[in-house]
Amino acid sequence: MRTVSEVAAVAGISVRTLHHYDEVGLLRPSDRTEAGYRLYDNTDVTRLHEILLWRSLGFPLEEVKALLDDPNHDPLEAMRLHPDRLLAEVGVLTARVEALDVAIARTASQQALTDEDLKALFDGFDPAAHEEEAQARWGDTEAWRESKRRTARYGRREWEAIQSEGKAVGERLAALCRAGVRPTSSAALDAATAHRTHIDRWFYPVTPEIHQSLARMYVDDPRFAATYEAMAPGLSTWLRDAILALYAPRVKTL
Repeated sequence: MRTVSEVAAVAGISVRTLHHYDEVGLLRPSDRTEAGYRLYDNTDVTRLHEILLWRSLGFPLEEVKALLDDPNHDPLEAMRLHPDRLLAEVGVLTARVEALDVAIARTASQQALTDEDLKALFDGFDPAAHEEEAQARWGDTEAWRESKRRTARYGRREWEAIQSEGKAVGERLAALCRAGVRPTSSAALDAATAHRTHIDRWFYPVTPEIHQSLARMYVDDPRFAATYEAMAPGLSTWLRDAILALYAPRVKTL
C-alpha cells in the first residue's frame, strides 16, 4: 500500500489532484489508515495511470470516469468522436490568439484596420476596444515602448510565426495541466520557461519580476483567466503557480 504523497510523487501530480479524484469518485483509495489517511494499492495506481492517459488526450473527468467504470462505454467510439471536440476548442482559441495579434499590431503601428478587415477576420470583433486600456496600464513602461519598437517592424511572416509559436506554448501548458502534472515539476518549469522565452523573444525583455506580475494577472484579471480556463480547466492558476515556482529559491539537497 502507498500513501497519497507516495502515489503523487510516482505519478508526477499533486496530492490535491488525488484528493479531487477521490471526491468526484474517479479514483477511490482501496484503504485508509486508522487516522483516516488514504492508502492506494497497485490496482489503484494502474487506474491512475489510465486516468492520466485519457486526461492527456483532453478527455474531461466525467467522460474518463465513464470510460473506466461503464463496461458498455466504447473507448474506440469515444476516441473517434473526440477530435471534433478538440478541433472546435482549437477554433475558438485560434480566433482569440488572432484577435490579440491584431490588437498588438494595431497598437504598435498605430494603424487602424477597416471595418471590412475586422468583419472578415473576427466576424465584427474589434481588437481596438482594448487598446486604450492597455495604453493606460502599460504605456509609461519601458516594456511597452520596447514592444512598440519591435512590433512596428513585424510583417505578416513575423505575426504568423508569433501565432504559431504561441499556440504551441499554450498547447504544451494545457496538456500538462490536463494531465495533472504538478506546477512545481521539472516539466512544468520547462514549460513556464518556454512561456517566458516566447514573450521575451518577440515583445520585450521579461525579467523575473515582470514574469511573476504577468502570472498573477492571469488569475486576477477575469478576462485572462477565462482565456486560459478555456484551454484547460484550472490552467490560469496552474500557470501562475508554475511561473512563481520557476523563481522560488531552490533547496539544495545532499
